[in-house]
Amino acid sequence: MSRLRADAVTLGYDDRPVIEGLTAAIPDGSFTVIIGPNACGKSTLLRGLSRLLKPGAGQVVLDGTEIRSLPAKDVARRLGLLPQSAIAPDGITVADLVARGRYPHQGLLRQWSTVDEQAVADALDATGTRGLAPRRVDELSGGQRQRVWVAMVLAQQTDLLLLDEPTTFLDIAHQVELMELFAHLNRTGRTIVAVLHDLNHAARYADHIIAMRDGRIVASGAPSEVVTSSRVEEVFDLPNIVIEDPVTGGPLVVPRGAPVTATSGARP
Repeated sequence: MSRLRADAVTLGYDDRPVIEGLTAAIPDGSFTVIIGPNACGKSTLLRGLSRLLKPGAGQVVLDGTEIRSLPAKDVARRLGLLPQSAIAPDGITVADLVARGRYPHQGLLRQWSTVDEQAVADALDATGTRGLAPRRVDELSGGQRQRVWVAMVLAQQTDLLLLDEPTTFLDIAHQVELMELFAHLNRTGRTIVAVLHDLNHAARYADHIIAMRDGRIVASGAPSEVVTSSRVEEVFDLPNIVIEDPVTGGPLVVPRGAPVTATSGARP
């Protein structure tokens, strides 16, 4: 059985459902990427899987137990989450923010240790942010801040990582660098679940893709099964061709452009 799954969940905000009766399982040891157009429910599903959002119906199951019945600290020792819009406390340094990733491992009988110190150092090194450690987070660029948040999640040292648009604000070189890091973490045993907008990052790095539209799962499976020209057009309304990626041999989406629709008041 999958360690993490959603069973017929309904999720939404202010009594407005975004997802209704959705069932999904995250394969253990996979690099799963959730794709789909804006407002299709990708981030809502991820928030439900992470325990941030309470289902109106159904349940999310982690390690055989309904996730909301588990103590928050217990969940945080098993599952790390990088939310879409993380906000750091005013004036906090990079080192202190990343150290907060060790909070789930602290307790009355276990205080800060050399193990925690090493976990923070490893997370800073993995994300290339060790040189930023003494700086204040609010002084950093958007890309630097994103890498620091990833470092904090890595410092938790969980086997499950949930990432909501982790490459936001990053230039293409840092996007690839971060995706390679996630792929490495996956190869060393972590299960990765990420919401991505870049179809070609999804096709290149994931081994399991969930494609969503209008709050439902349209397709799920290996990239070669999900990232097809007809499926991409169905999900994104985007005319395209899918060719072989010259590096990986997997699918590569090449947009063909979409017809331009005239706006009201536009000149003929």
